[in-house]
Formats: sequence, C-alpha cells, structure tokens
Amino acid sequence: MSYKDVREWLFNLRRFGSKPGLERISYLLKALGDPHERFRAIHITGTNGKGSTTAMAASILRAAGFRVGMYTSPHLSSFTERIIVDDDRIPVGEVVRLVEEIRPIAEEMEGKPELGHPTFFEVATAIGFEYFAEQGVDLAVVEVGMGGKLDATNVVHSLASVITNVSLEHT
Repeated sequence: MSYKDVREWLFNLRRFGSKPGLERISYLLKALGDPHERFRAIHITGTNGKGSTTAMAASILRAAGFRVGMYTSPHLSSFTERIIVDDDRIPVGEVVRLVEEIRPIAEEMEGKPELGHPTFFEVATAIGFEYFAEQGVDLAVVEVGMGGKLDATNVVHSLASVITNVSLEHT
C-alpha cells in the first residue's frame, strides 16, 4: 500500500462514526499482542487545554530522561502529528506498515456482529499504541478523544490521570 492508499482507507473509516464501547479497541489490541500493556501512561482529559497539557507533560518527562510517546487528536495537517516519540512524528513508512498489519484484523471484525468495524479513532489509537510499544517508550502521554468512560484510550493502564478544566458540556 502507498501512504495515499493508507490515508484513504483510514479516512474512509470515518463513515463508521463514533461508537461508544471498549470492545472493538480491546479486540484490536489483543490481536496485536496487547501493546498498551507494554508501556505506562499518563492520561489527559478535560474540556480545554488537553493538547497543551499533553505536550507540556511529554516535554517535562523527556527533559527528565524518559523515552516518551505522545498521542493527541485531532491532527491539523498530517495524520503523523497524532503519534510522536521523543519529538519525532511516526514516519509515514511506519504508518503504512502498521495499517497493513491492522487492516486485516479490522476487516475480520466487520464480520463479527458483536463487534463491527473499528472506528477511525480506534484504529488510530491502535496504531499509536503499537508504535509506542515497538519503540520501547518508558511512558506515553495520552490525550483522550471524545472522553467519557468508553473512550478508546481508556484501555491504557495509567500511572496518573490529569483533568484539565471541565466546562458545562461535560456535566
């Protein structure tokens, strides 16, 4: 697959929308060997300031000598902005390789009525977590997506959770 093909496949996943639940991300990660269990995480949630707080925490941890993964969303111009290890975005070739690994699993899931096809965010999260595990990060600073107890990022085992300010929309 080319990176163009990968982007098209990834962004076509948006047709599946947002589906609450941890079943799909758990299945996907299990099929990948549970990469999220191979690193520790700091989980960032809230209404405003999640991205800034995530970047600041990752920077502090890097300065302290840790190998740090950072997972954020959404991206502004390139999918690779979402997945960073020690200030370096995931290389395009790695995105292609990981999508080639994940796509057959995602297609298998579509045939299972109890699961259905994973969403864009679930696949992006799986790519990030697999890449972090492969890169041997000491810690991953993970920004939630839509939030709530059924957010796909909630599968990580957090050393700490950070809550930025919470607005009325979350009450």
